[in-house]
Amino acid sequence: MKTILVLVGKTTDKHFQAGINDYVDRISHYMPFELVTIPELKNTKSLSEAQQKTTEGELILKQIQPSDTVVLLDEHGKEFRSIEFAKWLEQKRNTARRLVFVVGGPYGFSPEVYARANEQLSLSKMTFSHQMIRLVFTEQIYRACTIIKGEPYHHE
Repeated sequence: MKTILVLVGKTTDKHFQAGINDYVDRISHYMPFELVTIPELKNTKSLSEAQQKTTEGELILKQIQPSDTVVLLDEHGKEFRSIEFAKWLEQKRNTARRLVFVVGGPYGFSPEVYARANEQLSLSKMTFSHQMIRLVFTEQIYRACTIIKGEPYHHE
């Protein structure tokens, strides 16, 4: 199974980017993993929230194949403990050809993206910056990989 993390906009904080790169490298030892960055929209002051979500949604949907399992990182999604997420990811590895996680833009997702998604996942009830979520989520994917392999990274 190939796992893809689709991001709207570049990671601009160099410290977050360094951490993300580290975890992406680590994850690639366990499974095929790729980051796909959709460019941020330009001239957004002339666009409403709905227009921004629609335009970003069209760009997101272009990255998704019909057979993909699509999981949105969304505040209303299901929350897991790390061990539960590892079990969930292991099940997906057995059933999905491509697992695509999506971190949306500042206003979330368009109705079309929600309609296409198979599931929604929340990392916390707290709100984090989109920059930080990228780092936290790549770390959680790495952690799940080590849990699946029975490695000592996770202590419980």
